[in-house]
Amino acid sequence: MKKYFKIVPFLLAIAILFTSCKSKMVSKKGSFSKGADVGWLPQMEATGYKFYDADGSEKDCLQLLKDRGINTIRLRVWVNPSDDKASGHCSPEETVVMAVRAQKLGMRIMIDFHYSDTWADPGKQKKPAAWTNHSFPELLNDVYKHTYDVLTLLKKAGVTPEWVQVGNEIPGGMLWPDGSTDNFAQLAQLLNQGYDATKAIDSKIKVIVHLDEGNKSEKFRWFFDKATELNVKYDVIGLSYYPFWIKTDYKENIADLENNLKDMAARYNKEVMVVEVGGDYTLVENTRDMLTAVIKAVKNVPDNKGLGVIYWEPQGAKNWSHYQLSAWLDNGKPSPALDAFKE
Repeated sequence: MKKYFKIVPFLLAIAILFTSCKSKMVSKKGSFSKGADVGWLPQMEATGYKFYDADGSEKDCLQLLKDRGINTIRLRVWVNPSDDKASGHCSPEETVVMAVRAQKLGMRIMIDFHYSDTWADPGKQKKPAAWTNHSFPELLNDVYKHTYDVLTLLKKAGVTPEWVQVGNEIPGGMLWPDGSTDNFAQLAQLLNQGYDATKAIDSKIKVIVHLDEGNKSEKFRWFFDKATELNVKYDVIGLSYYPFWIKTDYKENIADLENNLKDMAARYNKEVMVVEVGGDYTLVENTRDMLTAVIKAVKNVPDNKGLGVIYWEPQGAKNWSHYQLSAWLDNGKPSPALDAFKE
């Protein structure tokens, strides 16, 4: 793993050279986004994992996803990550390499800033080690600089993402305790620093604020009412939707998801997007049907304000990641559940 990290700068240089010499065929902006978050992919490949098409032929993972209708790649970025197989990687440099590679295939790009050295989600929003003892004014600067610097690296490599997420699943805030929702006024300032840094790179990039449990209207109304009151700047409301984690079948709450999507779009006059979704990889038909229903729910948002649906780590096969909600089979082939994105 350490050897792999040493070659990242070299790969980045090659990727930048290749991008500057080759015209890009990027999926049409404004079309419905069908996406995959593939943050584990570089380390899967580094550990020797092989990807296969339905006929048994070995293929590039991103090409396999594209063949199944995927036109968007979401990439998380951590500040100073470790080289741990499951909870490391995703450095700014590695993220740039992946973004260049995805764009070369015509994919649209979303960058997901966790503002941490590892996973940030509703249960944990730990500051990067380098920021631990910083004052709040210093944290404001940290968020701006990190966001700006990563997006500058991407721009120099020829990639301007279509979307940028400021924080990952932040119903309780981020950069705890300073940016907790217990002090929403400070959280608002941190989010606005991320927004301003993004727009300084390119005003056309859409900034996403992202919460979990997309079927729960009360949670979203509470958060975004506060965000409105405190003048948080953003363009898109991002939602996660995982029936598995709340121990339900999607049929029990897909209507709640659709109603919440429509409510968010109307109540705040914002675009909406399911930026994370997943189902049990062993329940192929159920997961495919769930994806079809989620895509339909997002497309049903009036005035084309439903932007798309992104599967979280579809390629993260359980026999490599121990993650139950991938969409990959134990034989290294894509699950037929992903065919929902072809429709």
